Amino acid sequence: MEIYPGISMDPHIRFGKPCLTGTRIDVATVIGALAVDETLETVEEAYQISRDQILTALRYDRRTL
Repeated sequence: MEIYPGISMDPHIRFGKPCLTGTRIDVATVIGALAVDETLETVEEAYQISRDQILTALRYDRRTL
């Protein structure tokens, strides 16, 4: 179920954590990587996601503060 544009939750994927839609990458993983000063390019390569997906995770995280 999409809970935010580009972010979905499914109890069978990552224990129901918010994930990038169509992936098994949870928002917390993306935010955590950026929090330890990983670059956008490094995160893109490491998780095979797009810059837009990273920005979506950041927008979702900011919204939930």
